[in-house]
Amino acid sequence: MTTQANLSNKVAFVQGGSRGIGAAIVKRLAEEGAAVAFTYVSSQAKAEELQDSITAKGGKALAIKADSADAEAIRSAVATTVETFGRLDILVNNAGVLAVAPLEDFSLEDFDRTLTINVRSVFIATQAAAAHMTEGGRVINIGSTNADRMPFAGGGPYAMSKAALVGLTKGLSRDLGPRGITVNNVQPGPVDTDMNPAEGDFADSLIPLMAVGRYGKAEEIASFVAYLAGPETGYITGASLTIDGGFGA
Repeated sequence: MTTQANLSNKVAFVQGGSRGIGAAIVKRLAEEGAAVAFTYVSSQAKAEELQDSITAKGGKALAIKADSADAEAIRSAVATTVETFGRLDILVNNAGVLAVAPLEDFSLEDFDRTLTINVRSVFIATQAAAAHMTEGGRVINIGSTNADRMPFAGGGPYAMSKAALVGLTKGLSRDLGPRGITVNNVQPGPVDTDMNPAEGDFADSLIPLMAVGRYGKAEEIASFVAYLAGPETGYITGASLTIDGGFGA
């Protein structure tokens, strides 16, 4: 699919890959030669369109319906990936939810769901995927610059969940480092997606906080993920790497 096939003969599994940053990651990994399985929950049409667009260009892709709140669904999706493509080299934990509300109105249901999707699913997927990985394996978590800076009210649980990924990434890097598997955490700033468009009142409040004066593009995050997934990053592990346009500067 591309002359720069850094990931040829590799197999990737992306949690939450049907739209936004996840879809951009799926496309980029496929462009670099990887076979890519990815999960979706409700965006079946978008997931199938993404899958078909990759296979139409000669790549390998598989859309799997799996709710990241369901531990067995995650484990089954990992197993299906290995059964379909024969191995697993790269895990990208991109599934995430954002709930924002005043402290007095923030429901425990939203609090628990934030932890379940943003943290628990990362642990479950890594545990399942690592069982199939060999030396050179890559685990890449998609965190947020909000782990370090939360400039608006109502986002405490979200910031907490992304800060938790920092510690989880460090701990998992110790577990998997002796096996030659790296674990890193990518922390995007505001990125133009359906969930967080670059135009609107929310964006207008954030853009002035950014050194480059604009939202990021999903493709920019995907290029960073592809680099970490590649063969030249075996000495980077346990790191939280920010790509935020100077949001936290």
